[in-house]
Amino acid sequence: MASTVAMFTALSGMNANARNLDVLGNNIANVNTTGYKSTRLLFSSMYAQTFSTGTAPGETSGGKNPGQIGLGVTIAGTQRKFTGGTISPTGNPRDMAIEGDGFFVVNHNDEQLYTRDGSFATNSESDLVTSAGDRVMGFGIDENFNVNESELTSIKVPVGTMKIAEASTRVRLSGNLNAAGAVPSQGSSTSLLGDATNNLRAISTANPPVASGNRLQTDTRLVDLEDPALPASDTPLFTSGQFFEIRQAEKGSKQLPAERLEITDTTSLQDLFDFIERTLGISTDSGDNPDGKAPGVTLDPVTGAITIVGNIGKTNDLSIEPTDFRLLDAAGAYIKTPFYTDKTADADGESVRTTFFVYDSLGNTVNIDVTFVLESRGNNGTTWRYFAESADDSDDSLLLGTGSVEFDTRGQLATTEPISLSIDRSDSGADTPLAISVRLRDGQDNVTALADTTSAVAATSRDGVPIGTLTSFGVGGDGTITGSFSNGMTRTLGRVALANFTNDGGLVDAGPNLFRVGPNSGSPVVTSPGNLGAGRIAGGSLELSNVDIAEEFINLIVAQTGYSAASRVIQTTNDLFQQLLVLAR
Repeated sequence: MASTVAMFTALSGMNANARNLDVLGNNIANVNTTGYKSTRLLFSSMYAQTFSTGTAPGETSGGKNPGQIGLGVTIAGTQRKFTGGTISPTGNPRDMAIEGDGFFVVNHNDEQLYTRDGSFATNSESDLVTSAGDRVMGFGIDENFNVNESELTSIKVPVGTMKIAEASTRVRLSGNLNAAGAVPSQGSSTSLLGDATNNLRAISTANPPVASGNRLQTDTRLVDLEDPALPASDTPLFTSGQFFEIRQAEKGSKQLPAERLEITDTTSLQDLFDFIERTLGISTDSGDNPDGKAPGVTLDPVTGAITIVGNIGKTNDLSIEPTDFRLLDAAGAYIKTPFYTDKTADADGESVRTTFFVYDSLGNTVNIDVTFVLESRGNNGTTWRYFAESADDSDDSLLLGTGSVEFDTRGQLATTEPISLSIDRSDSGADTPLAISVRLRDGQDNVTALADTTSAVAATSRDGVPIGTLTSFGVGGDGTITGSFSNGMTRTLGRVALANFTNDGGLVDAGPNLFRVGPNSGSPVVTSPGNLGAGRIAGGSLELSNVDIAEEFINLIVAQTGYSAASRVIQTTNDLFQQLLVLAR
């Protein structure tokens, strides 16, 4: 007799195959979806109707198998295929693909979700985001551009807006110092007078008073100097509130920067001497000159003679005209020339000056002059003295430092330590002091001291860079995002994080192209690409869908066949019912 069970069994087959068509249709629809993972439908038989459970073999019987009739098919579940798709280069640095296991971590409405779709972009806040606007999560950087893996944060790529600079730390010099040059015999000498014939003197009411027989003393206040234009009048040359300015003085034909000294009731002659030494960059730590004179400003208290002695070397020759010393009022307006100068000796000796620049932490250019002077020649080689100066030093001292450099009898550098300079950058906004190592030996590029017609030294390289803007970036296999700046610098901007799961198939599809943690997925293990089983990043590429269109078409045919076959069972059962009804007539 015809059975309704057959009809319902066939119906379950039609329903199951219809759902399979839904799954196959979804796979085919997503054949071009970035990072899509295909799904397959799993079938399972339903409970069977049991007529007999069977019998065991005995002495007289071989046993009997159970008698059961199946009641149809049901959907056991779906299974997502997480095999990798084809990696397709795009040339867009924001695009990323995962080669291997793992998921990108994104922030979706304050919920942490996961995706294989690496078609990223940047928003108005320079955040790296998905096509749906979810922020891509990763590891940020500290102030030294080192990746900080202690917490997840949104990844920022501020192209066109991020600006950085880097302070210099070292400079390399190269060239030759003429070992056959003249050894110096003296530094420049300039007399500082009240007028063309008379030295300065203190007024009779000076406080503190000068000792008997003296015209001046170093502790004499500037407001107690007599105006040389009004001799024996006890008229002071200076008054409190005025400024003493040195401007347009020259050292070795190079004009020195202007500096001012504020005159107060307590400013002494020694304060003026110290100011002149600082402004002219005279080193008082280099010892006496060969002629026995000590570099610096000295006073003969009895005669009132003031002498400015410079350092050795033609390049250190000081040229000071009377007009280079100026008296200004409190508003900075010129009053007069307070002193008369008379140069009595020129500096001599082989010397050379090289000028180079470095950068402070804000990218400001800082100029440095280094002068080398032949100090002596002997059986062991030559000794040169360097004088380092910078007009960009924040204080009023031009001189940065001085020291000796030794060369052997072959003209090769015998001094192994580089020249260490410290430049004051107070009130510039930059880190201070700026420490610079001047290297005279660096591989094959060295400073030598061989006989030549002249000395010539120049800076051949330096580190540090001025301000630069982030222009581009790239992503490495370990997820590190490296930015390239217009000043040639490269810096780490962050690192993309990946999440691994014990069971990828347990993830719940949260759409679009997103997954969330499921009951059977296990907890995410968030790490850097390449670690703990996570795959590597292919920058400038996308992972295509892993749908095999040929396989899907075959599965379509199989599903269609199953559906049609099930429908034929219903049709056949219906025909049997019709035959039964005919018999009833």
